[in-house]
Amino acid sequence: MAGAVNRLMAVVALLIAGALPRASAQQRPNIVLIYTDDLGYGDLSSYGATALNTPNIDRLAKEGLRFTDGHAAAATCTPSRYALMTGEYAWRRPGTGVLPGDAALIIDPDRTTLASLLRNAGYATGIVGKWHLGLGSKGGPDWNHDVAPGPNEIGFDYSFIMPATGDRVPTVYVENRRVVGLDPADPIRVSYDEPLGGPTGSANPDLLKLRPSHGHDQTIVNGISRIGYMTGGRAALWKDEDMALVFTGKATAFIEQHRDQPFFLYFAPHDPHVPRVPNPRFAGRTTLGPRGDVIVQADWSVGELLTTLDRLKLTNNTLLIFTSDNGPVIDDGYRDEAVEKLGAHRPAGPFRGGKYSNFEAGTRVPLIVRWPGHVKPGSSSDALVAHIDFVASFAQLTGRRLPGGEAPDSEKLLSVLLGRSKQGRDSFVEQGSGLSLRQGRWKYIEPSARPRLNAQTNTELGNDTAAQLYDLAADPGEHANVAAKYPDRVKAMETLLRRVKERSRPGRYASPRLAAIHSLSSFRKLRSGV
Repeated sequence: MAGAVNRLMAVVALLIAGALPRASAQQRPNIVLIYTDDLGYGDLSSYGATALNTPNIDRLAKEGLRFTDGHAAAATCTPSRYALMTGEYAWRRPGTGVLPGDAALIIDPDRTTLASLLRNAGYATGIVGKWHLGLGSKGGPDWNHDVAPGPNEIGFDYSFIMPATGDRVPTVYVENRRVVGLDPADPIRVSYDEPLGGPTGSANPDLLKLRPSHGHDQTIVNGISRIGYMTGGRAALWKDEDMALVFTGKATAFIEQHRDQPFFLYFAPHDPHVPRVPNPRFAGRTTLGPRGDVIVQADWSVGELLTTLDRLKLTNNTLLIFTSDNGPVIDDGYRDEAVEKLGAHRPAGPFRGGKYSNFEAGTRVPLIVRWPGHVKPGSSSDALVAHIDFVASFAQLTGRRLPGGEAPDSEKLLSVLLGRSKQGRDSFVEQGSGLSLRQGRWKYIEPSARPRLNAQTNTELGNDTAAQLYDLAADPGEHANVAAKYPDRVKAMETLLRRVKERSRPGRYASPRLAAIHSLSSFRKLRSGV
């Protein structure tokens, strides 16, 4: 009898272990995270778009799991990437809004990040593409020497990045702390406060091949005026038309170089962020103008990574995640005909708002997970999941334990991400122009006196001086505010949101000033080998 009971308990233990998949040292999958920029829920043919085709991304959906309620943590790039890397809502930390191109690093090198977690689990870690989390110590980076601390100090073995965005200076690549191609005799100077000399878009519109629609009229690089002022570094300046090819080449090279060991590649393409300047091979490929063309260009980049994985016979042992850092925006600062050629295309799909917005399109983005043999092909899930959960979920995958206080807002949802469960988050805080709370079918947007419309981008921001409550199951477009009909629901969600906001991360870095000082001290120790 005792033997039968022991055998039964052993079977139960195996079933429980199987319900929470974890990779052994011998079975650790490679991980590729593709994090596009400003791509909307409705911008892919696998998510309903008919004005353009994205066959490579569609392949991922056919071979993997497509989420319909997947979210970035914020409706803009810096806070969404901060939350992705740290597992912490960005609104908990001052200074994590959209950064200028000369901002200091906003992630403390001492804390656990998605990259350091995986490096400590034995992965070779690399980032290729957009960074936009700051570089250097307090006061910003020295572009003419080691550009650090940065991605290499927060867990990446290899980095090839654009410092901020394509529309912000400096317009150079940084590879493993050094500006690529920099001539020491032509040092880089960057300012976001005052002009440094040289032509600007506002003073020299005749030099522009792409004109701004609002802002974006300062230093001219490659016939395009940017945000911020820059001089020097002429040999290091990127060419916008070649950016996708450069990033894709670096990403596939990283896969090649680490084919014989577990690797984590964070591939962050620039597309379809502004300025939208497709390579000539993609120009004119859609009826949507440059915005559509660079989405097709991004699909090509995905295809190149898939082809590389196939050729190296790594596909079956690679967990690949495709998503976007926030929702779409049409006119984000340049006259590129995105508005005029939009036609019937709906970049946000059935949702309201977009980048910058409290409405659902601000953070609800495409999210596809593929891992052959572990994820059911052609499946879909309506579970509520978010990028902020990757830290805790990858800790599950690799059997790592997160230190106390780290990734405080990240939930263990590996089984959900692999399609083995549809029990996603109970609640989630969306950061747009303000804060909103998702809970099941309900969406609560806290009252705000902020503007209702971003007039420059023509984006509804979802602000109202009264509380808003939407039943997304009946009204995914958030057109009917039912707060007056369900006052108890409003009160309960208001209380929950307040409690989440009051729950701060414990630890040493509660003071932004102390955090900056400690980061500088930590970096000096790292560089001196202490």
